[in-house]
Amino acid sequence: MGFRELLDAWRTGGMSPRTVTEYAVRLPLDDAARLDALAELFPGRTREQMITELLGLALDEMVSALPYERGSKVISTDDQGDPIYEDIGLTPRLIELARKHRKRLQAGLPKAK
Repeated sequence: MGFRELLDAWRTGGMSPRTVTEYAVRLPLDDAARLDALAELFPGRTREQMITELLGLALDEMVSALPYERGSKVISTDDQGDPIYEDIGLTPRLIELARKHRKRLQAGLPKAK
């Protein structure tokens, strides 16, 4: 999802599941002013929803910006038959740690009836 899609989602509503854990932040003055301006532009969204969704988008972009580091192990081949090497950079480790923490956080969610 990009920023344009996020703005469209804000116009139409909708939310994904949330953790029980809360994260408190103190925003820089300019960021807080822009957040208040967005809340005024999109009165159907709370500031907390906007922070959550903006953070999610920023995390997605950060993950996609992590550099690929070629390992020595061939894990596949592309359409032309050229080898694709494992990524030994930060991306695989981040994905592994995110899965671990997702399981932990998901275990804390109330069970659906």
